[in-house]
Amino acid sequence: MNQKYNVYLVSDSTGETLDRIFLSLKSQFSNFEYEKKEFAFVRTEQQIDKIIKECLAMENSLILYTIVETKLAKYIANQSGKNNVPCFGILGNLILSFSKLLNQKAIHKPSAQHVLDDDYYKRIEAIQFTMSHDDGKKVDDINNADVVLLGVSRTSKTPTSIYLANRGYKTINIPLVLDQVLPSDLSLNKKVCVIGLIADPERLADIRRNRVAIMLDRKLKEYTDVEHIKKEVDDSKKLFKKNNWPIIDVTRRSVEETAASILKIIEIKKKK
Repeated sequence: MNQKYNVYLVSDSTGETLDRIFLSLKSQFSNFEYEKKEFAFVRTEQQIDKIIKECLAMENSLILYTIVETKLAKYIANQSGKNNVPCFGILGNLILSFSKLLNQKAIHKPSAQHVLDDDYYKRIEAIQFTMSHDDGKKVDDINNADVVLLGVSRTSKTPTSIYLANRGYKTINIPLVLDQVLPSDLSLNKKVCVIGLIADPERLADIRRNRVAIMLDRKLKEYTDVEHIKKEVDDSKKLFKKNNWPIIDVTRRSVEETAASILKIIEIKKKK
């Protein structure tokens, strides 16, 4: 039987970076059982002492941390070592190596990545734009978008749009349904990156059936019918190919993987 670990994620900022790194790390181990506890905005030795004390009260505790202030980073490493608590600094060696490469001293400022600069405001603007253009709203606003996602129902258009917005891309998503009219100039627009999303009809049928069950609506027979969905997907493929729009099959892709492919397409389009 595998041991269960108590994982303490300690950050001097929001903890978002550390959480993502841990997500990538744990995905590499199929039999890793753990309980996770997160500590954000840890900036004093007293806070660290409390965390170490809590670690000692639990079995199989380990600490992962992102603390950029040198003195505090040394403190958590030293205290963990004294108490035999496994402790791993995520950014320390990377910052030191980068400092040597760039031949300049790091500022070691917590939350430096959250500075209110132009990129920050660009992301906020993109999120607001994307939310107000979700699910076929304001389709006459195409020229102000960076990306337009097209696809039949349940092809992950909305979550992918939100992910892209968090990366600073104004995104419009348009469902391919009978009463949805596509902008007449969409096929002529060379500025916006238009991308078609498709998925396996059997998979779509399963997802739609689950949605209908939650909605308690039994009138949507065509919506969950596999043959009807096959026609929907085939028609969407024909539309995408006719307009030479890139197609991404999202069946076995996470939202992050779909977004990564879209960002690659945007990069290629820019180079052209």
